[in-house]
Amino acid sequence: MAERLRLTGVVRTYRSDAGALEVLRGADLALEAGEIVALVAPSGTGKSTLLHIAGLLDSPDAGQVMVDGSDAGSLADAARTAIRRVSIGFVYQFHHLLGEFTALENVVLPQMIAGIARPAAEARARELLGNFGLAPRVDHVPGKLSGGEQQRVAIARALANRPAVLLADEPTGNLDAATAAHVFDELLATTRAHGAAALIATHNPELAARMDRIVTLRDGRVVSVPGIPR
Repeated sequence: MAERLRLTGVVRTYRSDAGALEVLRGADLALEAGEIVALVAPSGTGKSTLLHIAGLLDSPDAGQVMVDGSDAGSLADAARTAIRRVSIGFVYQFHHLLGEFTALENVVLPQMIAGIARPAAEARARELLGNFGLAPRVDHVPGKLSGGEQQRVAIARALANRPAVLLADEPTGNLDAATAAHVFDELLATTRAHGAAALIATHNPELAARMDRIVTLRDGRVVSVPGIPR
């Protein structure tokens, strides 16, 4: 299968007046198309740093970041932004929807930023929102949607540009158990159907167990969790 994301020997150190803090110390990770991987690790071990580097929001001090076959980690900011717009989708615990725009407009906007004409962007947005059971809600602003509906809009937005890589940070962490399970079902199905690779940070062991494999961070490196299928 096609490899969507590869981190090789990634190092990231934060420096302050208190000294240097080496968060990642040669982290390696590879994700294939259609593969969904859980990232389960305690707070403070570098999960956010790993996601930010994988998503080209931050650059490693050393190592390589390959996104859909392109060596992207060492590029200039503008080039990284261009790759991020079309090849990477983000879903956060708090959806960060634009409150003044409808559900449809929230999914249309990133497509237009990426250069897609509005009619095509609207058609794509309606298709995705319909897949997530939101066809009757496309004209509602986020304040008129439930928490689960808002998170489904956020997932649709993340998938709008058919990204090679989907990165999610506790995407169901602020939802009740039943809603979280439903939203997660849709996220899994849609990600696999689009041939994306997903790295999902979660503290929920039940959700993690449903993914293809589980990794954690230990001493600044990515390691597989024993007993979980690859």
